Amino acid sequence: MVRCSDGSLYTGIAIDVARRVVEHNTNDALAARYTRARRPVMLVHQEKYDTRSAASKREYEIKQMGKEEKLMLIVADLNITGSSC
Repeated sequence: MVRCSDGSLYTGIAIDVARRVVEHNTNDALAARYTRARRPVMLVHQEKYDTRSAASKREYEIKQMGKEEKLMLIVADLNITGSSC
């Protein structure tokens, strides 16, 4: 999940998360249409799954969440890692 410059959250799946964030920030051909107009984006939450199917199911679950629930995922990450977004 990335936070866009306007404060909105965008959720997607990728094998190489770091590369995908760079694409969202720099490449008009590869960036999602949604993120192109809301640059820069910053990675705020990620989860790892063994299969694309499992990742897609989780992506769907997250996309069904309201913004408050998504923010709780981000805060939970901060509590676990002690880092900031």
